[in-house]
Amino acid sequence: LMALGIGGIIGTGIYTLTGVGAGLAGPGVIISFAICGLVCACAALAYTEMATMIPTAGSAYTYTYSAIGEVAGWVVGWALILEYSLACSSVAVGWSAHLVGWLEQGMGLHLPAFLLNAPHAGGLVNLPAVGVALAVMGLLLLGTRESATVNIILVLVKIVALGAFIFLGLPAIQAGNYDPFAPFGFIGQQMGGEKVGIMAAAAIVFFAFFGFDAVSTSAEETKNPARDLTIGILGSMGVSTLIYMLVAAVAVGVAPFQEIANSAEPLPHILRSIGYPLMAGLVGMAAIVALPSVILVMMYGQSR
Repeated sequence: LMALGIGGIIGTGIYTLTGVGAGLAGPGVIISFAICGLVCACAALAYTEMATMIPTAGSAYTYTYSAIGEVAGWVVGWALILEYSLACSSVAVGWSAHLVGWLEQGMGLHLPAFLLNAPHAGGLVNLPAVGVALAVMGLLLLGTRESATVNIILVLVKIVALGAFIFLGLPAIQAGNYDPFAPFGFIGQQMGGEKVGIMAAAAIVFFAFFGFDAVSTSAEETKNPARDLTIGILGSMGVSTLIYMLVAAVAVGVAPFQEIANSAEPLPHILRSIGYPLMAGLVGMAAIVALPSVILVMMYGQSR
């Protein structure tokens, strides 16, 4: 259950939003991640309470149906189905972009543009995105145990890659990069028509915490819901928040936050800048290998 939660939470957010958040809050993005974790913990506690009281499939749909009634349950149910659909498709498209970038830069392989973009973007179909969605669907059809086993492996790949980034980046931290810690303040201010500050960054990096609610959809298949769901939901939230804060602390400590903000792939960029080009490639590869775990968790939750 914890692997399911971590697999759903740690996705594209940590690989991309670290740079976006640093651009908005400077080194204070560390606090932004902590605030998001605290806010999500409140929601996680509510999910935990309801999941242990009503240990059946359906998550927020079932809780709303039981507590408020059919109409509210119907609205929440469809909202969840649409939410998971949007999450699956957006992560699949993000995974496709990572794969195409790696193929072009790492292997010099260029795929036809009309097979990499949807019709609205001038193409025919985003074939890699469709392919990874169908692959995850096939895995889920095999069964929950098989899906959980593969998910654990993918989550371990993600944690090892992020752990390697933290381990290699720690010796390269320069204390001067943390000063000033909050260059745009806590509440924030307007700068160039954009809201900046620690809270402004928190509003953006909050996207990186979506996914913990998918754990509650597995209540019906959990051996001991009253005990295990609590550990699964709160444990995955705690571990993910700690990883986010450590990665952000190392990122803004190694390089000036302005440099990170301008990078499309901040973590590999930082590793290359401190002399680890091979590890930068492996961390980028880990994102390609492990991102399907987010699709797996969201699709698993949607079917429930």
